[in-house]
Amino acid sequence: MAPNSRIYITRHAQAEHNVDLDYTILDAPLTPLGKKQAASLAPRIPDLQKKADLIVTSPLQRTLQTTLLGWGPAVKRLGIKNVVCLPAAQECNDFPCDTGLPREQLEQNPEFKGFDFSRLTPDWTSKTGFWAPDDRSIANRARAVRHFLRERPEKNIVLVGHGDIIRAVTCDANGPSTYMWKNTETQVYRFDPETVEDDECYLALEEKIEAAGGYAPTSTEMDIDGAIEPNGELDGEPHGKI
Repeated sequence: MAPNSRIYITRHAQAEHNVDLDYTILDAPLTPLGKKQAASLAPRIPDLQKKADLIVTSPLQRTLQTTLLGWGPAVKRLGIKNVVCLPAAQECNDFPCDTGLPREQLEQNPEFKGFDFSRLTPDWTSKTGFWAPDDRSIANRARAVRHFLRERPEKNIVLVGHGDIIRAVTCDANGPSTYMWKNTETQVYRFDPETVEDDECYLALEEKIEAAGGYAPTSTEMDIDGAIEPNGELDGEPHGKI
């Protein structure tokens, strides 16, 4: 266990369901712009690419693609088989866009050749039980993600995820975070020393690093040249597919 690890959390780039808010797209992949956003992240964080000891990603297509493009140098250095595809890090809702594909289908996709999908159980796409979209199940799943990160021995761990599950993973005693993450935004966390040994083992924000896209569902090419604002909080923004 390495409770003093630094956790680098990255939200995926723009995906197809973000553009027209079409939640019926099964396991929505990145848009062409999203791929550019993800690819532009890699050269923005060269030091982190060298520091990363482990990469953990949601097994949905848009996060796998963001991992390959945004953290490509680190993936190449560590070896793609060593990237952990963690089903507990999938997005929260039970919309088709937030529902992953069966392990066999992902393994047959040449884009994802080399990923280790052995952690994907047959029910990981069911959105029932442990995978259900209700608040209690989401909190339990987010806690399981924190437990997984806490138990790893690596000192610098990357987590590539989705807005809602990231807000749940970065919760505090008052509930999930309300922070609205930009496309490919990357932030650094450490475990809260006061709760790291507890069951909740909350994370504490250390630093906001970089983002290669904006908040808006219709983010444009211009977003790629922008950096995150000193205060990225959007007051009054609802949770959801942002």
